Amino acid sequence: MRIALASDHAGYAEKEQLKPLLKELGVDFEDLGTLSEASVDYPDYARKVAEKVADGAFDQGLLVCGSGTGMAIAANKVPGVRAAVAWNEDIARLAREHNDANVLSIGARVTPPEEIKKIVRAWFDASFQGGRHAMRVEKITEMERECK
Repeated sequence: MRIALASDHAGYAEKEQLKPLLKELGVDFEDLGTLSEASVDYPDYARKVAEKVADGAFDQGLLVCGSGTGMAIAANKVPGVRAAVAWNEDIARLAREHNDANVLSIGARVTPPEEIKKIVRAWFDASFQGGRHAMRVEKITEMERECK
């Protein structure tokens, strides 16, 4: 598993705290920024990750910002990306199993640090179930093509 990792300034500290966990889980990652807590525009970093996931350079993406929402909205503008905001383990697991989400977005300001680690573990422990969920994900893909 190879992932693209990024944050904005609000998620920078938590992103750095996640790196040892990713190594422990055996997840190969590339940090696409930001490199400090200096203010940056979150869409720039969400786009970097989303484009790398969409073009197949990475299997998945992991984004961390203040709420998780802004990064997910920006990432979902890139065709082929299904970014989900997860605030607990169940949401992370269901996003993978039912929605085949390929980008996880977490809110560092609204999620306790110990919960963030649980969310990331649940995300990487889960996989798409297919079956009835596959046709629903295909409908999303069709919508995406039709809206171009």
